[in-house]
Amino acid sequence: MKSSLLQWCLAGFVAFIGSAAVAKAADAGESDGWIPLFDGKTLDGWKASENPGGFKVVDGTIAFDGGRSHLFYVGPAAKADFKNFEFKADVLTRPLANSGIYFHTEFQETGWPNQGFEAQVATTHVGAGGYVEMKKTGSLYGIRNVHKALVKDNEWFTMRILARGKRVQIWLNSLQVVDYVEPENPVTDPAWSGRRLGRGTFALQGHDPESKVFFKNILVKPLPDDLPDYPGGPIRFDAVDEAIIKLGDANYPLIDFHTHLKGGLTMADVIQHTFTTGINHGVAVNCGLGFSITNDAGIDGFLKSMAGQPVFVAMQAEGREWTKLFSPAAVARFDYVFTDAMTIFDHRGKRSRLWIKDEVEIPDKQAFMEHLVDTTVKILEEEPIDIYVNPTFLPEIIAAEYDPLWTVERMQRVIRAAAKHGVAIELNNRYRLPGPQFVKLAKKAGLKFTLGTNNADANLGRDEYGIEMIRECGLSYQDFWMPKPDGRKPIQTKTAGK
Repeated sequence: MKSSLLQWCLAGFVAFIGSAAVAKAADAGESDGWIPLFDGKTLDGWKASENPGGFKVVDGTIAFDGGRSHLFYVGPAAKADFKNFEFKADVLTRPLANSGIYFHTEFQETGWPNQGFEAQVATTHVGAGGYVEMKKTGSLYGIRNVHKALVKDNEWFTMRILARGKRVQIWLNSLQVVDYVEPENPVTDPAWSGRRLGRGTFALQGHDPESKVFFKNILVKPLPDDLPDYPGGPIRFDAVDEAIIKLGDANYPLIDFHTHLKGGLTMADVIQHTFTTGINHGVAVNCGLGFSITNDAGIDGFLKSMAGQPVFVAMQAEGREWTKLFSPAAVARFDYVFTDAMTIFDHRGKRSRLWIKDEVEIPDKQAFMEHLVDTTVKILEEEPIDIYVNPTFLPEIIAAEYDPLWTVERMQRVIRAAAKHGVAIELNNRYRLPGPQFVKLAKKAGLKFTLGTNNADANLGRDEYGIEMIRECGLSYQDFWMPKPDGRKPIQTKTAGK
């Protein structure tokens, strides 16, 4: 992304700092310019599209239970034509429900609204007809997707949307999950040509007969139309930004599952990176001998420090002893676990960290490769991990010989072991690994993939290598892995060392 976006965000901070005051005023009550759009008794001021009987007033809420329909606001507030605004509504979903709140839209009789944007409401919805929905509640649908469920079914939460100029922000309760700035050159799918920031009304989505959802306390605060589009100056997207938007729109889960808080990188930086790039994150902590966490108490402290953050949380299992240091119950508290084959016991029986030149001794390259592959296969077979990261990494002294040393037979041995045990393969941005031949063979074998940076400092990049492999190797969104639910994690289903 062009540097002007960062400049815009910094300059715009002062101009938009009022959003916090707006949110505070909203919490204080329905005053100071707040207008209720629903009277709690009737659907006056609202108009449903197809299957209008799906929307009803039930116990002071707008309840949806029926075939696909959208309920558009057509009432007197601002003549149902909003440009800049603060909007909020309380929402409750039943399990598997899919819904949303549209803004800058207009009434249409049938189909999904073409004009405007959707703030997604889908906490446990899994899709239908072979389509697996990756976008969770809080997503600015297809533009800035949220991939971790941050609210729960059967519990009320408040969704807030703030639109000012070319900037859209979304909160779930008090947690901000989206901060998107539409550039001068927005990426628009021709099938959804109206998905541009402009003006229009609101609509509540009833997605399908299986989606049961409730809305109440629906309020809007119109803001002046003449607020500047770009307080810090216009911005433009570059080719990587465009690729990220297109992949997100195509349902790819763009998640850097291998992010470390190191080199001065803070959680605030990680969250801002998501806002700026559209890439979600999984933050990992190194656990094992010689690292900061070596027991269950360390895990507990780290997880408490990460509570409430809009990221996945991971264990990077270090060394081959990790399964003896931590209890399965403690490990299962992480969203996922990954490891690599960069710490091994070499031909001398000595613990060797392959990224540290002084610890590596390779008298025979072919013998080293056989031992490395044997070790990798053993890790994949015995250790209860979700992802094999830094895959096919070689020490610096032989890295230039990657292609001849990583023969097809060696690749296939690793791929077969990963496939047998359901271990995903990381597309590593830092080392640009594994090579495209490995990726193609792994795809053919049915393996899943993840994106990962493994940052050494505060620079997270934009998963350029993963995007490159998606194109070169023909990876679909179905080829990408997502964390397993509690009860189905490898640490819960696989006994380490067996």
